Amino acid sequence: MTEQSAPTTAAGGQGSTARGEQTRQLILDTAMRLFRERGYARTTMRAVAQEAGVAVGNAYYYFGSKEHLVQEFYAGTQREHRAAAAPVLAREREFAARLAGVLHAGVDVLSPYHAFAGAFFKTAAEPTSPLSPFSAESSEPRDMSIALFREALAGSTAKLDDELRAELPELLWLGYMGVVLYWVHDRSEGQVKTRQLIDGVVPLVDRLVGLSRLRVLRPVTRQALALIHTLRH
Repeated sequence: MTEQSAPTTAAGGQGSTARGEQTRQLILDTAMRLFRERGYARTTMRAVAQEAGVAVGNAYYYFGSKEHLVQEFYAGTQREHRAAAAPVLAREREFAARLAGVLHAGVDVLSPYHAFAGAFFKTAAEPTSPLSPFSAESSEPRDMSIALFREALAGSTAKLDDELRAELPELLWLGYMGVVLYWVHDRSEGQVKTRQLIDGVVPLVDRLVGLSRLRVLRPVTRQALALIHTLRH
C-alpha cells in the first residue's frame, strides 16, 4: 500500500497539512526503527518507504536523503531536550543546578536510543560525515543546543569574566558532547556512571567559572580563549 501526497486546496488545505505532517512523522519514526534494527548503513530510503507504506517518491518528498532523516532526528531531540530542561530552568537560579539539570535532561531524552547509539556513532564519528555534530549540515541542531546552554547561563546568578561569558555556552556544549560520548560507551545499568560523571563534573565547572573573575586568573582565561578562537578558525 502506498500513499500519495494530497493536494492542498483552500477548503482542504488544513486537513492536507495535517495528513502531510502525519506522513512525515511516520517516515521519520520508521527510519529510526530501521536504523536501530538494521543499522544506518544497511537502511535505504526505499526500505524506509516500504516499511512506512508510502511511495518512494513521497519519502524523498519529505526527506531528500537518509542524512536529512538523521538531521531531523537531531533537531527533534534538541526540541525534546529543551522541553525536558524547562522545569529546572524555571525553578533554579544557581548556575550549577541549572547546568546539572540541562545535562541530566539531555541524558533523559537520549536514553531510549542507547542501544542504537553505539552502532550509529561509528558513522557520525567520521570527521567528514554530514552526520557529525560538528558538520555544517548539523549546524541547526548544534545551534539549538548551544542556545540551551546560553539560556542556562543567562538565567543564572553566576558571576564570571565577561569574555568567558560570551564563549562559555559553546564550551559547555563541547563538554556535553563529551558526556554524550561517554554515555554511548557506558554499559552500566541505566547508564548510572554517566549520571555520576555529570554530578562530579558540574561542581568543578561551577568552581572554575567563579574563579574566572579573579584578577590573577584573567591572563590564563584570555590565553585559553585565544587558543579556542585559533582552533575554531
